[in-house]
This record gives sequence, C-alpha cells and structure tokens, in this order.
Amino acid sequence: MNHKYLLALLFLTISHLAFAQFAKIIDKDGYVNVRKQATVNSPIVSKIGADEIVYAFSDEKLGDWVSVYYTNSQNKNITGYVHKSRIKLIESYSQIPNITFDESSATFKSKDVTVEIRSNKFDYNKNKQHFSSTQYEDYTVIDKFKGQKLWGTDGGFPTSHYTSIKATIKGSSTQIPEREIENLFNVNNEFAACYYDELNDILYITSENSDGAGGYAVLFTIEKGKYKDRVVTMPF
Repeated sequence: MNHKYLLALLFLTISHLAFAQFAKIIDKDGYVNVRKQATVNSPIVSKIGADEIVYAFSDEKLGDWVSVYYTNSQNKNITGYVHKSRIKLIESYSQIPNITFDESSATFKSKDVTVEIRSNKFDYNKNKQHFSSTQYEDYTVIDKFKGQKLWGTDGGFPTSHYTSIKATIKGSSTQIPEREIENLFNVNNEFAACYYDELNDILYITSENSDGAGGYAVLFTIEKGKYKDRVVTMPF
C-alpha cells in the first residue's frame, strides 16, 4: 500500500479517536443507567457499575448527555447514553508531563510518578507460530496472537509492539504484565498519555494506536501500587 495513503489513514483514525476518550462511572448509588437515547425518559438498555471504565463520546448536540461504549464481564458490548454528571473523564485527573518520546519509547515524569513505555519493531517471522487466522469466503484475516484478540492491524502483519510498560509511584515500581501487552501492536508512542488520581492513588496509562485502519485505544490502571486491569476498545 502507498506510504502516503497509510499516513493519511493513520491521521484520520487518530483524529477520529481524539473526539472520544476514556471515562470513569461515578454514582453514589453504585451504578448508572445506560439509556437508548439521550433523554431521561428513554428506555434503559443496561446498567454500569460505579468505577467501571467506559469509552465516551461527547457532542454539543447531545447537551447534558454522553454517548458511551462499554464491554461488560460477559464480553457483551453495550452502547447508549449516560448523563454527563455520572462520568468523570480520565483526562480530568492530573496529567503526568511527557518528558520524551520517539518510535521506541515514551517517558512521563512528575514529582511522585514516572512512567516508561518501551516498544520495538516486531519480527513476524520469529513469532508467526503464535498467530491464528479466520478464513472468510474470499480472504484470510490474522485475528489472534497467543490465543488473544489481536489489536492494531486490519488483517495484516504487525510492524511494532510493546516490550515493556513500567510505572514508579512514590518509589514503588509496577510492571504491566507481559500478557496484558503482548497482543497490542502498531504502537504510536506520540499518542500515549498518563493521568494520576492522587486522592485515590490511581494511575491511568492510555494510548491510541493504529496501522491506519486498525485503530484502537487502550487504558491500563494501576491502583495503590498494584496493576489492576486494562481496557481495550475500538468503538464508534
């Protein structure tokens, strides 16, 4: 594929993702109602528990409502609308300054937090035995790596991957488990960001990665010095 065309696709994908972002559900009742339409009288399509992470899209046309995308514990995708008073955008927490980034690394540092993201070129030939594919009527798509869903490609071979993500919070270091990063490909360190909820001692590490067509967003959560989980999505 033409190199300029790939760059154009990448720009469009990342620009589209930039309109949406991760958010946390906040509700004193312990859950929030997800409605079919952006109105309080609209039918409830699902409920999402407090502190769960969703991917949220806001638009002036929606007024006080936000469109959300969420995958529940049964791996069911939920889409609908939540009142914006019931979510807190991850980017509203204190942002950890980006010190440097390039194709193979990104480093973030504040007084109490340091995050080091490392990536490298991916050698498909050395790892091809770990991939599996689905055969459709007229084409084959590579869709799994070591049994997990493959993120970051649109059916082609990955060109880069994470090698490590390490966070140091107030002197205590935490490594994101290899299993949590090994199926995330075509890394764009330029679009990584880190946010710290100092009150609750929760660090959020996010990135938007893409090969042009296979864009996805990922968020890792480290709570009280321990790795909690990740959310990966390709919504809207």
